[in-house]
Amino acid sequence: MTAFALHLLRHGAPETPGLLMGRTDGMPTVDGIAACTAQARDLGIERLIASNLRRSREAAEAIGAATGLALAIDPRWRELDFGDWDGQPSSAVDRDAFGRFWDDPDANPPPGGERWSSLVARVSAAIGDLAPIPTLVVTHGGAMRAALHVLCGFDQRQLWAFDLPYAARLSLRVWPGEQPSAQIAGLTP
Repeated sequence: MTAFALHLLRHGAPETPGLLMGRTDGMPTVDGIAACTAQARDLGIERLIASNLRRSREAAEAIGAATGLALAIDPRWRELDFGDWDGQPSSAVDRDAFGRFWDDPDANPPPGGERWSSLVARVSAAIGDLAPIPTLVVTHGGAMRAALHVLCGFDQRQLWAFDLPYAARLSLRVWPGEQPSAQIAGLTP
C-alpha cells in the first residue's frame, strides 16, 4: 500500500503555561495560534483534524480558515488525563510520585488519571481510522508521543527524548494497514 503524509502539530502556547494540562482546557494565545498556522503552510494537506480541546481546536480552526479545509474534531487526539494533577504546576505534585509516573506512566498513572496504555489505545484507533490522504492533526505532546509509539515502535524512554515544544510539527510517512508503520520525515520546532 502507498504511504501518505501525516503531520502532527502540537497546539500553540496556552495563556497559562507550565501546568499539567490534560483534560484541563485553556485559551491558546494569539501568538500560539499564529505559530501553528505558520507550521501548517504549504503542507499540501487534504484533511484537517483536531482534538476537541480548545487549545488545539482554535489553532485548527485558524488553519482551516487559511486553507479552506473543513475541520473534523476527534477527541481521541486529546492529551493524557492527568487526574488529580490536572491543571496544576508540576511543582505542586509530589516529586516521588511524579518521578514514578515519568519512569512508567502505565504502572504509575496520576491519581484518578489515565494510564499511558489508554492514551496509546485511543490514538492507535484514531490512526487506524485515518483515510490514506495527506492529513494534519492538531493535537498534544502526549498524543504525538503515543503516535510515535504506535507507528514507529519507540519505547517509553525513547519517547521522552523527543522535544515537542508548543507548535512543533512532526511529519511522518505512514504505511496504513492492520499494523500501520511510519518513517519520520521531519520535526520542526
